[in-house]
Amino acid sequence: MGIRTAVVGASGYSGGELLRLIDTHPTLEVGALVAGGNAGRRLGELHPQLVSMADQMLLDASAPELGDAELVFLALPHGATPQVVANLNPEAKVVDIGADYRLADPADWQRWYGDAHPGTWPYGLPELPGARAQIAGSRKVANPGCYATAVQLAFAPLLAAGLIESTDLVVVAGSGTSGAGRSLAPAQLASEVMGDLTAYKVGGTHRHIGEIRQTLRALAGTDVTLSFTPLLIPMPRGILATCTARLKPGVGGAALRAAFARYDDEPFVTVLPEGQLPHTAATWGSNSAHVQVVADSDPGRAVVLVALDNLGKGAAGQAIQNANLMLGLPETTGLPRNGVAP
Repeated sequence: MGIRTAVVGASGYSGGELLRLIDTHPTLEVGALVAGGNAGRRLGELHPQLVSMADQMLLDASAPELGDAELVFLALPHGATPQVVANLNPEAKVVDIGADYRLADPADWQRWYGDAHPGTWPYGLPELPGARAQIAGSRKVANPGCYATAVQLAFAPLLAAGLIESTDLVVVAGSGTSGAGRSLAPAQLASEVMGDLTAYKVGGTHRHIGEIRQTLRALAGTDVTLSFTPLLIPMPRGILATCTARLKPGVGGAALRAAFARYDDEPFVTVLPEGQLPHTAATWGSNSAHVQVVADSDPGRAVVLVALDNLGKGAAGQAIQNANLMLGLPETTGLPRNGVAP
């Protein structure tokens, strides 16, 4: 018998990706599947790709089966998670893919989400300094946002090494439409999205800014200034983030690449050879992030490109990676490093 694993929010895109990964994980066993609005329906109606569990019925969050879970993944909109957490087995290990427990400062939470601060759990980006030990010793972990994962992987080595100005960070990042979730909205209709490219939540209004700044402030040891412009890309999945920062005097390309050597032993972060640029398709279906860093000498800026699958390393894959650490398993267990392109 494997570890009984529940997914709350199983009808969404992240929930479906979680189930795809859990199904082939050698230690986890699919347990209760909760999808309040779709309770009573077969999983296969909503996720026809999951043929091995298509006949499993979706449950309401009040279902007693949820209390049997030893590991619970929560894939819910912010604000919906605390009530579910209160009804879980207190001995269960929990990974929250939503935003509820990412921010430590109640004032930050109020600014970005506007309601009562639900609390803080350890932040689940294993590649950050000191994060692995904290995740491994925790019963509850907050999974980072997809954009936040890409941006933090880009800037963390440079801020930790003191190579860039923390007051001049600029990000333009594009995401596939699955990043907006599965809820119906006119802006997400195929007729609106296909053949189009648009920015959204411009002017510092995207909620991932809060958690990005929280992490980068800690790495820099001082406040950071971040300009973040997200783009909606007409493809189902993937993120490409272009992250730039002003270089400190005398810093060149060799120093930048030396800073990224910190990822040499990371199983899910690949710094590409010089001259090779990241592609979103190369990361589809994987828990990998592909990274390239160069010095743009004329304006004196570092340019870091990061590609990842927003449903993989940006959500479900990273959640499995965190769960592996929490369970004392090798963190690569059940997680693909290779993408499925083309």
